[in-house]
Amino acid sequence: MGIAKKLIDVAYAAGCDYVKFQKRTVDKVYSKEELDAPRQSPWGTTNREQKEGLEFNFQDYVAINEYCTGKIKWFASPWDVDSFHFLMDLGVPMMKVPSALITDTDILKACVANEIPTILSTGMSTEDEISAAQDLLHPFEYCTMHCTSTYPTVPEEINVGYMRNLKYASKIGFSNHYPGLMAMCLAVAYGAEMIEMHVTLDRTMYGSDQAASIEPAGVFELMRRIELIEKMMGDGRKVVYDSELPIIEKLRT
Repeated sequence: MGIAKKLIDVAYAAGCDYVKFQKRTVDKVYSKEELDAPRQSPWGTTNREQKEGLEFNFQDYVAINEYCTGKIKWFASPWDVDSFHFLMDLGVPMMKVPSALITDTDILKACVANEIPTILSTGMSTEDEISAAQDLLHPFEYCTMHCTSTYPTVPEEINVGYMRNLKYASKIGFSNHYPGLMAMCLAVAYGAEMIEMHVTLDRTMYGSDQAASIEPAGVFELMRRIELIEKMMGDGRKVVYDSELPIIEKLRT
Protein backbone atom coordinates (compact mmCIF):
# COMPACT_ATOMS: atom_id res chain seq x y z
CA MET A 1 0.00 0.00 0.00
CA GLY A 2 2.89 2.33 0.74
CA ILE A 3 4.29 1.82 -2.76
CA ALA A 4 0.84 2.29 -4.31
CA LYS A 5 0.41 5.64 -2.54
CA LYS A 6 3.84 6.79 -3.72
CA LEU A 7 2.92 5.87 -7.31
CA ILE A 8 -0.37 7.76 -6.96
CA ASP A 9 1.60 10.77 -5.74
CA VAL A 10 3.89 10.59 -8.79
CA ALA A 11 0.97 10.45 -11.23
CA TYR A 12 -0.85 13.29 -9.49
CA ALA A 13 2.22 15.55 -9.24
CA ALA A 14 3.07 14.94 -12.91
CA GLY A 15 -0.42 15.98 -14.02
CA CYS A 16 -1.89 12.60 -15.06
CA ASP A 17 -5.69 12.31 -15.10
CA TYR A 18 -6.01 8.76 -13.73
CA VAL A 19 -4.18 5.94 -12.04
CA LYS A 20 -5.16 2.38 -12.97
CA PHE A 21 -4.86 -0.86 -11.04
CA GLN A 22 -5.52 -4.51 -11.97
CA LYS A 23 -7.90 -6.79 -10.07
CA ARG A 24 -7.98 -10.56 -10.21
CA THR A 25 -9.89 -13.29 -8.39
CA VAL A 26 -6.87 -15.54 -8.14
CA ASP A 27 -8.71 -18.88 -8.14
CA LYS A 28 -10.81 -17.84 -11.15
CA VAL A 29 -7.96 -16.52 -13.30
CA TYR A 30 -5.36 -19.23 -12.63
CA SER A 31 -5.56 -23.04 -12.57
CA LYS A 32 -4.68 -25.00 -9.45
CA GLU A 33 -1.62 -26.39 -11.25
CA GLU A 34 -0.42 -22.88 -12.04
CA LEU A 35 -1.03 -21.68 -8.49
CA ASP A 36 0.75 -24.69 -6.94
CA ALA A 37 3.85 -24.21 -9.11
CA PRO A 38 7.01 -23.10 -7.27
CA ARG A 39 7.92 -19.40 -7.41
CA GLN A 40 10.13 -17.37 -5.15
CA SER A 41 8.66 -13.99 -4.19
CA PRO A 42 8.51 -11.62 -1.22
CA TRP A 43 5.33 -13.47 -0.14
CA GLY A 44 6.46 -17.10 -0.31
CA THR A 45 7.58 -19.97 -2.51
CA THR A 46 4.55 -20.68 -4.76
CA ASN A 47 2.68 -18.87 -7.52
CA ARG A 48 -0.39 -18.73 -5.26
CA GLU A 49 1.47 -16.88 -2.54
CA GLN A 50 2.87 -14.43 -5.09
CA LYS A 51 -0.49 -13.80 -6.80
CA GLU A 52 -2.39 -13.42 -3.53
CA GLY A 53 0.34 -11.17 -2.17
CA LEU A 54 -0.13 -8.79 -5.11
CA GLU A 55 -3.92 -8.43 -4.72
CA PHE A 56 -5.55 -5.63 -2.74
CA ASN A 57 -8.78 -6.47 -0.89
CA PHE A 58 -11.92 -4.35 -0.65
CA GLN A 59 -10.70 -2.33 2.33
CA ASP A 60 -7.40 -1.69 0.56
CA TYR A 61 -9.30 -0.20 -2.38
CA VAL A 62 -11.44 1.86 -0.03
CA ALA A 63 -8.15 3.26 1.32
CA ILE A 64 -6.94 3.90 -2.24
CA ASN A 65 -10.19 5.65 -3.07
CA GLU A 66 -9.85 7.87 0.00
CA TYR A 67 -6.22 8.63 -0.83
CA CYS A 68 -7.08 9.61 -4.41
CA THR A 69 -10.12 11.73 -3.50
CA GLY A 70 -9.51 15.39 -4.24
CA LYS A 71 -6.31 14.60 -6.14
CA ILE A 72 -6.68 12.13 -8.99
CA LYS A 73 -9.26 9.67 -10.36
CA TRP A 74 -8.68 5.92 -10.35
CA PHE A 75 -10.08 2.81 -11.99
CA ALA A 76 -8.90 -0.72 -12.77
CA SER A 77 -8.78 -3.62 -15.20
CA PRO A 78 -10.88 -6.58 -14.02
CA TRP A 79 -9.54 -9.96 -15.11
CA ASP A 80 -12.73 -11.89 -14.33
CA VAL A 81 -16.42 -11.17 -13.82
CA ASP A 82 -16.20 -11.37 -10.02
CA SER A 83 -13.49 -8.69 -10.11
CA PHE A 84 -15.69 -6.60 -12.40
CA HIS A 85 -18.49 -6.56 -9.81
CA PHE A 86 -15.95 -5.98 -7.04
CA LEU A 87 -14.89 -2.79 -8.84
CA MET A 88 -18.48 -1.75 -9.61
CA ASP A 89 -19.22 -1.92 -5.88
CA LEU A 90 -16.39 0.58 -5.38
CA GLY A 91 -17.97 3.03 -7.84
CA VAL A 92 -15.16 3.25 -10.40
CA PRO A 93 -15.89 5.74 -13.24
CA MET A 94 -14.79 3.37 -16.02
CA MET A 95 -13.35 -0.07 -16.74
CA LYS A 96 -10.39 -1.20 -18.81
CA VAL A 97 -10.65 -4.53 -20.63
CA PRO A 98 -7.06 -5.80 -20.89
CA SER A 99 -5.73 -7.21 -24.13
CA ALA A 100 -5.85 -10.76 -22.75
CA LEU A 101 -9.65 -10.51 -22.35
CA ILE A 102 -10.65 -8.79 -25.59
CA THR A 103 -12.26 -12.08 -26.69
CA ASP A 104 -13.93 -12.70 -23.30
CA THR A 105 -17.57 -11.95 -24.04
CA ASP A 106 -18.57 -12.33 -20.36
CA ILE A 107 -16.45 -9.31 -19.39
CA LEU A 108 -17.58 -7.31 -22.41
CA LYS A 109 -21.25 -8.07 -21.77
CA ALA A 110 -20.87 -7.13 -18.10
CA CYS A 111 -19.56 -3.70 -19.18
CA VAL A 112 -22.54 -3.20 -21.49
CA ALA A 113 -25.10 -4.49 -18.99
CA ASN A 114 -23.81 -2.02 -16.41
CA GLU A 115 -23.53 0.80 -18.98
CA ILE A 116 -20.04 1.74 -17.85
CA PRO A 117 -17.56 3.58 -20.10
CA THR A 118 -15.01 0.99 -21.20
CA ILE A 119 -11.45 1.22 -22.49
CA LEU A 120 -10.42 -1.61 -24.80
CA SER A 121 -6.79 -2.66 -25.21
CA THR A 122 -5.90 -4.49 -28.42
CA GLY A 123 -2.61 -6.35 -27.91
CA MET A 124 -2.41 -9.91 -29.33
CA SER A 125 -5.58 -9.21 -31.33
CA THR A 126 -6.59 -9.47 -34.99
CA GLU A 127 -8.66 -6.77 -36.67
CA ASP A 128 -11.65 -9.14 -36.64
CA GLU A 129 -11.29 -9.68 -32.88
CA ILE A 130 -11.02 -5.93 -32.30
CA SER A 131 -14.09 -5.21 -34.43
CA ALA A 132 -16.11 -7.93 -32.70
CA ALA A 133 -15.28 -6.50 -29.26
CA GLN A 134 -16.09 -2.96 -30.41
CA ASP A 135 -19.41 -4.08 -31.84
CA LEU A 136 -20.31 -5.81 -28.57
CA LEU A 137 -19.29 -2.83 -26.43
CA HIS A 138 -21.08 -0.17 -28.48
CA PRO A 139 -22.13 2.44 -27.33
CA PHE A 140 -20.09 2.11 -24.11
CA GLU A 141 -16.69 1.92 -25.82
CA TYR A 142 -14.97 4.97 -24.35
CA CYS A 143 -11.56 4.44 -25.94
CA THR A 144 -9.80 1.75 -27.96
CA MET A 145 -6.05 1.61 -27.41
CA HIS A 146 -3.44 0.32 -29.82
CA CYS A 147 -1.09 -2.03 -27.98
CA THR A 148 1.60 -4.67 -28.46
CA SER A 149 1.62 -7.14 -25.57
CA THR A 150 5.33 -7.72 -25.02
CA TYR A 151 7.20 -6.47 -21.95
CA PRO A 152 9.20 -4.54 -23.05
CA THR A 153 8.17 -4.04 -26.69
CA VAL A 154 10.96 -3.72 -29.25
CA PRO A 155 10.75 -0.67 -31.57
CA GLU A 156 10.09 -2.77 -34.67
CA GLU A 157 6.88 -4.17 -33.14
CA ILE A 158 5.33 -1.00 -31.70
CA ASN A 159 3.62 -0.08 -35.01
CA VAL A 160 2.18 3.23 -33.78
CA GLY A 161 0.92 3.95 -37.31
CA TYR A 162 -1.79 1.31 -36.94
CA MET A 163 -3.48 3.48 -34.33
CA ARG A 164 -4.92 5.60 -37.15
CA ASN A 165 -6.71 2.54 -38.51
CA LEU A 166 -8.73 1.89 -35.36
CA LYS A 167 -12.36 2.27 -36.36
CA TYR A 168 -15.58 3.07 -34.52
CA ALA A 169 -13.89 4.11 -31.28
CA SER A 170 -15.16 7.32 -29.69
CA LYS A 171 -11.54 7.92 -28.71
CA ILE A 172 -8.29 6.30 -29.81
CA GLY A 173 -5.34 5.74 -27.55
CA PHE A 174 -2.06 3.95 -27.02
CA SER A 175 -1.02 1.53 -24.29
CA ASN A 176 2.74 1.61 -23.88
CA HIS A 177 5.12 -1.23 -23.06
CA TYR A 178 8.23 0.39 -24.52
CA PRO A 179 10.83 1.31 -21.86
CA GLY A 180 11.28 4.89 -23.15
CA LEU A 181 9.05 7.84 -23.97
CA MET A 182 9.38 7.98 -27.77
CA ALA A 183 6.46 5.69 -28.64
CA MET A 184 4.04 7.63 -26.43
CA CYS A 185 5.16 10.97 -27.89
CA LEU A 186 4.70 9.58 -31.40
CA ALA A 187 1.25 8.26 -30.47
CA VAL A 188 0.20 11.72 -29.27
CA ALA A 189 1.38 13.20 -32.57
CA TYR A 190 -0.72 10.56 -34.36
CA GLY A 191 -3.82 11.67 -32.46
CA ALA A 192 -3.92 9.53 -29.31
CA GLU A 193 -6.42 10.98 -26.83
CA MET A 194 -5.42 8.64 -24.02
CA ILE A 195 -1.99 7.28 -23.09
CA GLU A 196 -1.46 4.39 -20.70
CA MET A 197 1.91 3.39 -19.25
CA HIS A 198 3.26 1.19 -16.51
CA VAL A 199 4.84 3.28 -13.75
CA THR A 200 7.41 2.16 -11.19
CA LEU A 201 9.41 3.88 -8.48
CA ASP A 202 12.56 2.05 -9.59
CA ARG A 203 13.09 -0.47 -12.40
CA THR A 204 15.33 -2.55 -10.13
CA MET A 205 12.42 -3.31 -7.79
CA TYR A 206 10.75 -6.74 -7.70
CA GLY A 207 8.11 -7.26 -10.39
CA SER A 208 7.56 -8.84 -13.79
CA ASP A 209 6.76 -5.57 -15.64
CA GLN A 210 9.65 -3.45 -14.40
CA ALA A 211 11.57 -3.50 -17.69
CA ALA A 212 8.52 -2.05 -19.48
CA SER A 213 7.79 0.60 -16.84
CA ILE A 214 8.53 4.31 -16.59
CA GLU A 215 10.25 5.78 -13.52
CA PRO A 216 9.01 9.03 -11.89
CA ALA A 217 11.43 11.33 -13.74
CA GLY A 218 10.19 9.83 -17.01
CA VAL A 219 6.55 10.42 -16.09
CA PHE A 220 7.23 14.11 -15.47
CA GLU A 221 9.23 14.41 -18.69
CA LEU A 222 6.50 12.66 -20.69
CA MET A 223 3.83 15.04 -19.45
CA ARG A 224 6.06 17.99 -20.34
CA ARG A 225 6.63 16.61 -23.84
CA ILE A 226 2.93 15.89 -24.40
CA GLU A 227 2.05 19.46 -23.48
CA LEU A 228 4.70 20.71 -25.91
CA ILE A 229 3.54 18.38 -28.69
CA GLU A 230 -0.05 19.59 -28.32
CA LYS A 231 1.13 23.20 -28.61
CA MET A 232 3.24 22.39 -31.66
CA MET A 233 0.52 20.42 -33.48
CA GLY A 234 -1.72 23.48 -33.86
CA ASP A 235 -5.02 23.27 -35.71
CA GLY A 236 -3.71 22.39 -39.15
CA ARG A 237 -4.63 25.72 -40.78
CA LYS A 238 -1.98 27.83 -42.48
CA VAL A 239 -1.59 31.11 -40.61
CA VAL A 240 0.69 34.11 -41.02
CA TYR A 241 1.47 34.87 -37.38
CA ASP A 242 1.84 38.38 -36.02
CA SER A 243 5.35 37.42 -34.98
CA GLU A 244 6.18 36.93 -38.67
CA LEU A 245 5.09 40.42 -39.77
CA PRO A 246 8.36 42.16 -38.89
CA ILE A 247 10.21 39.43 -40.77
CA ILE A 248 8.01 40.01 -43.83
CA GLU A 249 8.78 43.71 -43.62
CA LYS A 250 12.48 42.97 -43.40
CA LEU A 251 12.85 40.23 -46.00
CA ARG A 252 10.19 41.14 -48.62
CA THR A 253 10.77 44.84 -49.02
